[in-house]
Amino acid sequence: MLTTFAVRDGSLLRGEKAAPLSGAVWIDLLDPTPEEERLVEAAVGFELPSREEMQEIESSSRMYREGDVLFLTANFLHGVEGSDYESTPISFVLAPSVLVTVRHATPKAFSVFTARCQKTPEALLGSPDAVLLHLFGQIVDRLADILERIGLDIDRANQDAFRAARSAKKVTQKDQDLRSVLLTLGLVGDLTARTTDTLLGLTRILTFMTAEKSAVRKENQHLIKTLVRDVRSLVEHGNSMNHKATFLLDAVLGIINVEQMNIIKTFTVVSVALMPPTLIASIYGMNFQHMPELEWPIGYPLALLAMVLSALGPVLYFKRKGWL
Repeated sequence: MLTTFAVRDGSLLRGEKAAPLSGAVWIDLLDPTPEEERLVEAAVGFELPSREEMQEIESSSRMYREGDVLFLTANFLHGVEGSDYESTPISFVLAPSVLVTVRHATPKAFSVFTARCQKTPEALLGSPDAVLLHLFGQIVDRLADILERIGLDIDRANQDAFRAARSAKKVTQKDQDLRSVLLTLGLVGDLTARTTDTLLGLTRILTFMTAEKSAVRKENQHLIKTLVRDVRSLVEHGNSMNHKATFLLDAVLGIINVEQMNIIKTFTVVSVALMPPTLIASIYGMNFQHMPELEWPIGYPLALLAMVLSALGPVLYFKRKGWL
């Protein structure tokens, strides 16, 4: 899908499909067809990165300059609103007269930014570098919202974990609660890692753009400084939440281990308590001919009494020691 954005007389001109490319300050390609790629390349005068090139992981393949055109690629998180979130590479090709974005998914920041462009086109679409930096600003705002949501999920998981540990619920119910906390922490950890990866990608792009000062107009230099500060603060916040999630994961695993030890301790006490009765039953279960107790009239009840007392002895001893 090909979409063009231009500003004329203070109004936004947005075109799709076969819209004229001349005068466009931003050309957005979503899952472009070969025909759309050739059309844009002919209009802007340079080749666009292919999907295979966008997936390269080398820094030199993701950020480079050809003449006066910057090619910038990074992974961006999308689909957080649903359950099928993932990271997708997006390329930003910044030329003096136009910005071209090539993507195969639609992060929410893009939808929000295009809606903002309809309200204040002159402020956001003044120049290609201004479009790029304002778009990055919208992405950073979106990532901040995601980190806030992750923080709430961690706090909720924290409360659920320790509430389950202190509750008097049955072991099976506790297991279900702790299992739910572990699943939440797993999702939080994955989402935090993907968010941090997006932020690090933005950091590399902004660092590259700072070094290539000629690609950004002087009046937009302050936007880079603001973005660098915001991204750095979000990276630190994401790292802090990673440490918090790791601590909570260790705590939950410790709680599970304690619950398992209690179960094992119960089985151990039962096993030890049944050992003396088993010994008594084994002795009187032997088929020797000369066993005087076999002829006692009260031999059977005495054997039962001996087994009960020998079982109670270890239990009382464990309670006295505080092991029960």
